[in-house]
Order: sequence, then C-alpha cells, then structure tokens
Amino acid sequence: MSDFRITRRSALLGVAATLAKPALLRAQSSDAFPQEEQPISDQFPVRRNISSFSEQHWQDHFDTLGKGCLLADITSRAVHYWGPDGETYRLFPSSVPLSEELTKRGYTEVVRKAENPRWTPTSSMRERDPTLPAFMVGGPGNPLGTRAMYLGWPAYLVHGTHDTRKIGRQSSSGCIGLYNQHVEELYPMVQVGTQVRLL
Repeated sequence: MSDFRITRRSALLGVAATLAKPALLRAQSSDAFPQEEQPISDQFPVRRNISSFSEQHWQDHFDTLGKGCLLADITSRAVHYWGPDGETYRLFPSSVPLSEELTKRGYTEVVRKAENPRWTPTSSMRERDPTLPAFMVGGPGNPLGTRAMYLGWPAYLVHGTHDTRKIGRQSSSGCIGLYNQHVEELYPMVQVGTQVRLL
C-alpha cells in the first residue's frame, strides 16, 4: 500500500491544471487561428476606441471660415480649429465644465487674447470656494495657464492649464481648458474675431 498524501500545494496545482485545460485546448484549435483569413489590407478598417473624439467638419457648424473657426465639443472633450486658409486644422483634447449648469452652449467669438493672463475668479467661484484669491497674476500655478482667449460671453475662455490632470475631464467652472503646449500652438493661429461654437 503506497503512502499517498494530498498536500495543499498538490491540490492547488491540480485545480490550476483543470482550469487551464479548456483554454489550452481552445488555443490549439484551428478556430483560434483561422487558416483562410482575409488579408488585413483588404478588410474594412475598424475604428479603435482610443479616444472619444468625434469627427467634425467646419461646414456642419459655420457658414464660412471667416477669420477661422473654433469648435469646443463638450461631449467628446475636444477642441477643433479650422484656419481661414481652408488648409489648417488642429484637434486637441480639452477639459470641460463640471456640470451642465456651468456649461454655456452656442455661438460667440474670440474678443481678446492674453499671454500669461491674470486670473480673477468670479463671485460664484468664490462663493463655492471661499479660499480662492481675489485675483492671481500670470505665472506658475495660475489656473489659466500660459495663454487665454476670451470669448464674447463674460467669464468664458479657452485657456491653458498647469494642472494636466484636468484635460479630458469635467473639471472647469465653465471654461474650455487645454494643455499649455497645445494652447501655445493654437494661440498665434486664432485671431480676434475667430468664430466659436460650444457644442
């Protein structure tokens, strides 16, 4: 009579082998690796879910290019820019307002631009957070980042941010935020009078 003892280790190895067997069998089957598969070059391209950006065309939102068009797509959290030359196009990830209550939608235009803008929180911002300063000079730590484009609606801007965690999120009090390097790329292209739509 042999002395057979089941140890904890042998029991775990047995369970693991039993669970792995169906996966190993599937991997060895011809179903996992079809022999008569169409070449990838002949297949219809599949759009991967690498971002939620929606393709946009300026003609769907504006009558003419004019001095250029800026579309802030709040749903997909992206900023689209089309230049007046009809050739220039840029797409950037953005931050969007925290809530629908703070979101303004519709048409406006860029009325002013500023490098290293100073920040003056609105009274409603200071009401929500009494620790906010009355104003802050431009520079590191300023919530408006290195560039700002002021819209025709008071207290609404497209601006940069030093806090990169905000991009791609609902994180603003109404403004559209961009990475500083993106707002610095966009800033010289956008003229005062550029058409803007928040969608």
